[in-house]
Amino acid sequence: MPTPSIFTNVINSYLPEPHASLLNGILFGVFLKTSKVFYEQLKMAGLLHIVVLSGMNITFLSAVVTNITSFLSRRISILITILTIILFIIFVGAEAPIIRAGFMSILTSVAILLGRKNFALLSLFLSAIFIAIFWPHWLKTVSFQLSYGATLGLIIFGEVKNTTPRLKKKIHNQPINLLLKALLESFWKEFKPSIAAQIFTAPIIFFYFKQFSLIAPIANILVSFTIVPLMVFGFLTAILGKINYVLGFFPAWVCYLFLSYIIFVVETLTKIPGVFIKF
Repeated sequence: MPTPSIFTNVINSYLPEPHASLLNGILFGVFLKTSKVFYEQLKMAGLLHIVVLSGMNITFLSAVVTNITSFLSRRISILITILTIILFIIFVGAEAPIIRAGFMSILTSVAILLGRKNFALLSLFLSAIFIAIFWPHWLKTVSFQLSYGATLGLIIFGEVKNTTPRLKKKIHNQPINLLLKALLESFWKEFKPSIAAQIFTAPIIFFYFKQFSLIAPIANILVSFTIVPLMVFGFLTAILGKINYVLGFFPAWVCYLFLSYIIFVVETLTKIPGVFIKF
């Protein structure tokens, strides 16, 4: 995979390790170039997936481009979005997770363009067929299986009705209902996708690596909200910093704060005894 070094070098100029490696991994899927200790801590916390191109980059990029070009006609906006996705894949390099996400995003855009309803499960299935035709060797890779497992879990759990209506109904008339309801919905919003991804990826991780992280769901809940801000300010750091070092300083500082929080969560949780089982 070709490394987008013109931007990773910019990130490296602003941030220390392991902050720089974390951000380069989140943005560009660059292999984690940091200490072996921190790498193992990420595995123990079940957060190693955040430093690879999981496909969320594509979803985020697609949403941003669609919003930016919303003043144009729908056809032109969608065509620009599709072209941007293709260029991003070429830039970061073709790998199973990014091809899967790109293929699904393009199918969604085409469905909107044609006025057809898009079915996520069908898109996932078709993306697997597409990869099987052009890159059949990817089917045996861990990254492919983890990406598809996590995506399948998110799709299935996303289509399941909220299982908390009775609880919310019970607290509806209580004095603290607004605060409790807000906390409940916020927790469920973070908890559901985290558990969904863990349920479908934990067996794969166990099969290949004979290890299991008991704190992975908690770790993912604690850090999941940081990924989108890191993408926004990370890309701003890379692009503005390439133009002029001063321009990228503020977004780099914001990234540093979020990354420091992730590192704190990882190091704190992995100090708890018995949170990681290895066979």
